[in-house]
Amino acid sequence: MTDQNLNDDLNIAELGQQLRVDAVRCAAAAGSGHPTSSMSAADLMATLLARHLRYDFDQPDDPNNDHLVFSKGHASPLLYAMYKAAGAITDEELLTFRTLGSRLEGHPTPRLPWVDVATGSLGLGLPVAVGLALTGKLLDRLPYRVWALCGDSELAEGSMWEAFEAAGYERLGNLVAIVDVNRLGQRGPTRHGWDTGAYARRIGAFGWHTVEINGHDVAAIDRAYAEAAAADRPTAVLALTTKGAGVAAVADQEGRHGKPLTDPDDAIEELGGIRRMRVHVTPPAKRAQPHSFGEPGTVKLPSYAVGSEVATRNAFGEALAAVGAARPDVVGLDGEVADSTRMDQFATAHPERFFELYIAEQQLVAAAIGMQARGWIPYVATFAAFFTRAYDFVRMAAIGGADLRLVGSHAGVSIGQDGPSQMGLEDLAAFRAVHGSVVLYPCDANQTAALVAAMTDYPGIGYLRTTRGETPVIYGPDDEFSIAGSRILRSSPADQVTVVAAGITVHEALAAADDLAHDGIAVRVIDLYSVKPVDAQTLRDAARETGRIVTVEDHWPEGGLGDAVLDVFGHGDQAPAVLKLAVHGMPTSATPAEQLHAAGIDRQAIVDAVRLMLSPR
Repeated sequence: MTDQNLNDDLNIAELGQQLRVDAVRCAAAAGSGHPTSSMSAADLMATLLARHLRYDFDQPDDPNNDHLVFSKGHASPLLYAMYKAAGAITDEELLTFRTLGSRLEGHPTPRLPWVDVATGSLGLGLPVAVGLALTGKLLDRLPYRVWALCGDSELAEGSMWEAFEAAGYERLGNLVAIVDVNRLGQRGPTRHGWDTGAYARRIGAFGWHTVEINGHDVAAIDRAYAEAAAADRPTAVLALTTKGAGVAAVADQEGRHGKPLTDPDDAIEELGGIRRMRVHVTPPAKRAQPHSFGEPGTVKLPSYAVGSEVATRNAFGEALAAVGAARPDVVGLDGEVADSTRMDQFATAHPERFFELYIAEQQLVAAAIGMQARGWIPYVATFAAFFTRAYDFVRMAAIGGADLRLVGSHAGVSIGQDGPSQMGLEDLAAFRAVHGSVVLYPCDANQTAALVAAMTDYPGIGYLRTTRGETPVIYGPDDEFSIAGSRILRSSPADQVTVVAAGITVHEALAAADDLAHDGIAVRVIDLYSVKPVDAQTLRDAARETGRIVTVEDHWPEGGLGDAVLDVFGHGDQAPAVLKLAVHGMPTSATPAEQLHAAGIDRQAIVDAVRLMLSPR
């Protein structure tokens, strides 16, 4: 490559053409990709790379680096062309785009050290950028800037407006959204086409500074970025561009989205041919360390007396506050339900590390994704049912290898009178389906506290389900609980059936075991608090020794505890007889005890299920 002087607009325009050519080339080599979506934003990114981005590509972990998030992740050919121009990747690697084993995937992932988070699901990138900007302003307390390249199509997503609202409210002057208004979506024109004023009015209403420009005018782009850097609130640069810019056959043409160019050689010639310009990206001006909230210490978890009654959601809040006292890198995020989830305990103890995202669950989870990208450890709490609003973001977090701790309260029919709209009855299935996830469902306060601490350094997506009502404390404060563990609460050589429960149903199972013991029927009771990964060996032993298993869960029958147990025997093992008790009918409002009985998951239902399994066939 030849080094270039990029101080003048002409050379930056040439860099933009190079980015277009390389986007065309790598998509052609792959036989797939989104070159036209890359070509529209090429001048925007050329100007950013050459003049405004502060980044050391040799030290991607430098905490002072700016952050660039491709919210329109399908424009990955443009991002990879930028990396080539910066000298981070070679031309040879560029042409491995979308091939087996390549780091240059169809949509960006942190397999590349310069990518913070996986993007590609439209509407995710800007909310994550808000999380990064919050981190820079309030946690790291460093002057880095967060740049988010957004598409106009994704501005139809509600999550984008959650992000605009959150950033405007927090006055995140370190955040710049660059909106590539190229008029065309996947199947035709976008809602507002090239009307940048329509976007400016809407975004400006959320407290953003807006700048409308020609997205192919390097001087105008440069001025807009400088204006954004001087603003004391977030800035949206609304750039009118042409999709497929530079190549007449595809420029502003419908039906060209997501396809390599038909005649790439002709297109490259029209764009002026292959160039080998090298950009010396300006590194950060300062090499400061992120702010620290103190030194790590030893966690002193709360303890609860055996026989007392404590809601596991209360234990979660108290335990998280204790973890936060020992771990200054732990942060808490709330969706305006902290008094119910008990996240308010953490908020009171550690107000500088507590973030209120209000009733905006997509922004709530996205902010946590941004924070963990900078090394912070986020715990996110809301009602279990409401995580469904952000499930796609959880899925994307797993794709990007993010580390999140999610806590869902008010789970199951046991919440009582609030009724089914507030009952998380899908959460165990949903979080079990997330790649590499951990799903925990404690039954008492001491177990909850131990598992809250165990989640802190466990990688991947961790989900903890808590119970609204008070439950008996059955474990001592010194009992130890590990992820992938279980606890056998009743066992004897005479066991005829094994009852597997978790959370609220553990107490129903113990009561049922006592009732059955009066009639001379011995049952084993397993507290399978780690629903994923399960303690497979304990379950196999129980199946071999008792031959029959009853699972009981406060959850729909699909995908929860019962299916977790069945999966253990889905690999060629000798399967026991299994009877699943779960919530089959749609609940209504009733007391917790009435709910458990109506659902057929209370002590009497367990007694009846055991008797059924033991009856002659």
